[in-house]
Amino acid sequence: MAVTENEKSAKRALQIVNDLLPGTLMQTLGIRYTDAGEGFLEAIMPVDSRHHQPMGILHGGATAALAESVASAASGLALAGTGRKPVGLDLSINHIRSVTSGEIRARAEALHLGRSTHLWQIRIVDTRERLIAQAKLMVMVLESETAETGSSQGSKSGTGLGP
Repeated sequence: MAVTENEKSAKRALQIVNDLLPGTLMQTLGIRYTDAGEGFLEAIMPVDSRHHQPMGILHGGATAALAESVASAASGLALAGTGRKPVGLDLSINHIRSVTSGEIRARAEALHLGRSTHLWQIRIVDTRERLIAQAKLMVMVLESETAETGSSQGSKSGTGLGP
């Protein structure tokens, strides 16, 4: 079976975002990007004692970190090659169901990809596809240092994903 251009593009996108994980909060939490396509990105995160709050359930902050991570990375992919970079502006999350172990999956879908802002809807589910949390992230799109100063310091390989 031949690999389509969309499949090749998705594979490249996943390699880009997964290559940026070492030394980050995403690596600490065990987040890994698993699927990408036009206007969306998915990631998984294990749920174990590293992610628990004192009551032994998934900490809402870990869920929020997953939501912001997947949507911010999706914005970075959307901006790749433009000389602009995304920064989170406003995260809103509703926690629906508790989780004690296993794995959760987040899917960020673009609601708006404008010149200066991006808006993402993030749905987080467990392995049985039950809704764990629903979030939205507003991302501000900034000109990169390269565009402003002619310097490429701080950029992660020109992907739009780096600081």
